[in-house]
Amino acid sequence: MADHPATPLLDTVRTPDDLRTLKPSQLRQLSDELREEVISAVGETGGHLGSGLGVVELTTAIHYVFNTPHDRLVWDVGHQCYPHKILTGRRDRIRTLRQGGGLSGFTKRSESEYDPFGAAHSSTSISASLGFAIANKLSGRPEKAIAVIGDGAMSAGMAYEAMNNAEQAGNRLIVILNDNDMSIAPPVGGLSAYLARVVSSSEYLGLRNFAKRVTRKLSPRMHKAAGKAEEYTRGMVTGGTLFEELGFYYVGPVDGHNLEHLIPVLENVRDAEQGPILVHVVTKKGKGYAPAENAADKYHGVKKFDVITGAQAKGPPGPPSYTNVFAKALIAEAERDERICAITAAMPGGTGLDKFEKGFPDRTFDVGIAEQHAVTFAAGLAAQGMRPFCAIYSTFLQRAYDQVVHDVAIQNLPVRFAIDRAGLVGADGATHAGSFDVTYLATLPNFVVMAAADEAELVHMVHTAAEHDTGPIAVRYPRGEGTGVALPETPERLQIGKGRIVREGKKVAILSLGTRLAEALKAADQLEARGLSTTVADLRFAKPLDEELIRKLLTTHEVAVTVEEAAIGGLGAHVLTMASDAGLIDAGLKLRTMRLPDRFQDQDKPEKQYEEAGLNAQHMVETVLKALRWNASGKVEGARA
Repeated sequence: MADHPATPLLDTVRTPDDLRTLKPSQLRQLSDELREEVISAVGETGGHLGSGLGVVELTTAIHYVFNTPHDRLVWDVGHQCYPHKILTGRRDRIRTLRQGGGLSGFTKRSESEYDPFGAAHSSTSISASLGFAIANKLSGRPEKAIAVIGDGAMSAGMAYEAMNNAEQAGNRLIVILNDNDMSIAPPVGGLSAYLARVVSSSEYLGLRNFAKRVTRKLSPRMHKAAGKAEEYTRGMVTGGTLFEELGFYYVGPVDGHNLEHLIPVLENVRDAEQGPILVHVVTKKGKGYAPAENAADKYHGVKKFDVITGAQAKGPPGPPSYTNVFAKALIAEAERDERICAITAAMPGGTGLDKFEKGFPDRTFDVGIAEQHAVTFAAGLAAQGMRPFCAIYSTFLQRAYDQVVHDVAIQNLPVRFAIDRAGLVGADGATHAGSFDVTYLATLPNFVVMAAADEAELVHMVHTAAEHDTGPIAVRYPRGEGTGVALPETPERLQIGKGRIVREGKKVAILSLGTRLAEALKAADQLEARGLSTTVADLRFAKPLDEELIRKLLTTHEVAVTVEEAAIGGLGAHVLTMASDAGLIDAGLKLRTMRLPDRFQDQDKPEKQYEEAGLNAQHMVETVLKALRWNASGKVEGARA
């Protein structure tokens, strides 16, 4: 374990109450120590690094100026909240980040009173803070609600929907725009800091209100013109016209690393009678740690790393990741077909489309954190004859479900959905688990839903999707490395709705969808050792089902078990419905379904998550034996010869 940095001042701060006893002159040292502690902790655990380092001073200033937790502080996404966790009573557990039973990598209501709203998806902070602010207003409470939202999160429409609705919150709502990449304003310097301090001061605000009262005595037209003149004049200097149009009083830009500038502005904003207010703070991702400053993308999320060199831990070389296999397969399809194009919602690296973009920049579209737009944009491309692949994590595709239904499925448009991170995701926990896509897609008419059992199957399914022009089609695949099978030189176009038999048997049938196939084969070995001949089928398709194959397996085997790394309502539910409609249930069929548990699973190592979910080979064996009424001494009843 790495040596912990010396942090004598930080050691005196357990909660923001302790922080607020410090002198302003001590906050620079505190922030420096806080930054070193974040670097040290993440070096041991891995996790999000660059974003947290960028808000160290901002975190310190907010907790110093505002009366948290009574003033509600809501972090957008929450991946930048490690400094916040250290300052709010969780430092003693900071080296358990993202581990089983440890601290979440995001904000979490059940973890601390200083986390009033849980988040791990983007662009929710203003809406939630507006809820807190209006609740305070309705109950006569004076406390503030502060939303800290990154500039990237401002690419999502939800942020603007909330801002458009925020005016009635008044001065109880403060939005802090953490601008660390978009450069939406001129570089921060002494002049802009001075202007920010002036326009947030009580003297300026009072003068502004006085001017408004005077102009109200004039004609309505002159009053409106005078107000616009004031706003646009200030907007031309500070860059805030857009936010003024949405009903916010804009302050900034402010250097988010200069506490002497930042704290007076936040104090002015805290005490202002006007509102809502947006404070534009400019920060640098990875601030104070050279490797993270120089490669913000590589140090956004990191594995364990050497604090001195910045070198991230590397495991032994293994099979290619599913993401890389998908990217390579899509590139091959695009080389054959100029109609292939790719869309991502601010995740080019995470989905592999950064590699696709190098070869096909004109056919790659990063729409920002705007999954709803991504899906409807893809629908428009498909309607005009293109072959769009919409590559989105399973958990993020949930944000665009209405567009999937209304704009794609109802119109039967051939949008291809590449669903990465399908299934459990280890350290990222419940907020990022891809548990529900089979359920929410396979219920839709016209949809084809595939699940890759290994990386070779993924190559075939990408090709199948590329060639499928009669409606929407999706392929789901997991996070992490493949199984190590050889990749096909030439992809095969799969027959829609047809599975495959991987292993022949007579008594037990395991019907697998996707990633648990290898465990199903292990279970078959264990069952064979007990004298139970076992068939293993890779169904490939959750929709349409291979009804011919399934009917054959259900009627020729004594017990059948469906297995999927997906929530209730997926493959198992569809097979049960098919069996019921066919009258097979009445015939005494022993059919069992295995799926993810009906609860949100916390972060842990993948192998522990699968054990908790009951989706390993041993669990499959136990399910079969229970259906056959076997006990420890052998079968007691219920099996046919």
